[in-house]
Amino acid sequence: MIYRELGNTGLQVSEIGMGCEGFAEDGCRMTKKLFDAAEAAGVNYFDLYTSNPDVRTAVGEALHGRREKFIAQSHICSVWQDGQYKRTRKLSEVKAGFELSLKQLQTDYIDVGTIHYCDAPDDWRQIETGGILDYVRELKAAGVIRHIGLSSHNPQVALKAVESGAIEVLMFSVNPCYDMLPASEDVEELWNEANYAGHLTNMDPDRRRLYETCQRLGVGITVMKCFGGGDLLNAELSPAGVALTAHQCIHYALSRPAVACVLAGAHSVEQFNQSVAYETASAEDRDYALTFASFPKISWQGHCVYCSHCAPCVKKIDIAYVTKFLHLAEAQDAVPETVREHYAALAHHAGECIKCGACEKRCPFGVKIRDNMSKAAQVFGY
Repeated sequence: MIYRELGNTGLQVSEIGMGCEGFAEDGCRMTKKLFDAAEAAGVNYFDLYTSNPDVRTAVGEALHGRREKFIAQSHICSVWQDGQYKRTRKLSEVKAGFELSLKQLQTDYIDVGTIHYCDAPDDWRQIETGGILDYVRELKAAGVIRHIGLSSHNPQVALKAVESGAIEVLMFSVNPCYDMLPASEDVEELWNEANYAGHLTNMDPDRRRLYETCQRLGVGITVMKCFGGGDLLNAELSPAGVALTAHQCIHYALSRPAVACVLAGAHSVEQFNQSVAYETASAEDRDYALTFASFPKISWQGHCVYCSHCAPCVKKIDIAYVTKFLHLAEAQDAVPETVREHYAALAHHAGECIKCGACEKRCPFGVKIRDNMSKAAQVFGY
């Protein structure tokens, strides 16, 4: 298992994490089975968005005796009332729900306390001014939560939260179909077939800006809906019109700036192990570029997806990384020092490009790589 830094939190998290979708299977007996599989695979990060008391209790039992082996991302503002899930911003309900969750989970701390499901600007303002953010900060000051997170599907709202400096971790929906769509307060729009009826071209600029800002500010991203609820794995259901593999979806998400962990939902140990198998998959199995190029409804033409099909460079420049650092720099008025340091650490730099064009002949998306190398050499000075 490969471990990545989760932004500036200091946490080292497994790049494959565990979603909680399957915990309720088989009367919640699946919970322990999935945690056993996770421990065996070296997976140390999991998300718990659900407020179902049976699931939370099962997670607490599964963690018994091995709490320190797992990093818990558990949600605040997700409560259980009248036998069903409810998202709330009522402070009394939030406090009671969180305190109850600690008892159910048999723990006295949460590693990443995640403010649950914020997709509207007005909702973020309420979180900031209505006591929720103050409460979460109090929990962190008391050591009850170690880091503050937020879950969102809206890049504009998520960006406001990230730029506020209030959050350290962002749980966000990342996959090659959702990344094409503009921001919306209605999460249902992400899987609305009508939104994919036309021919979509390239990543939505708000989403690209969000990922690059998270990278610059040290906010770690944990990924939800990597498989689009499974739709991306089925040609008939996929908005792209072509099926992707689980490994391609995971690799795409892990290639985005600031992403540290992909939370793989699974309804069985077998499904979970299929995601974990990404760690030993070949480069060919992970490669998503040629499949992207075949999408009938979506075009990435002219947009670098960091797939490295341009390699090898005759001057040994890592073109994908140079381009990623260029995009991070272009998002700012000045080059962030961390980006400059990462660029400097590369063995070869854009200024060494001899403009041979061999890379452009191999690019499935017609990216003007030589222009990008010229821009990078100008931005970084070499």
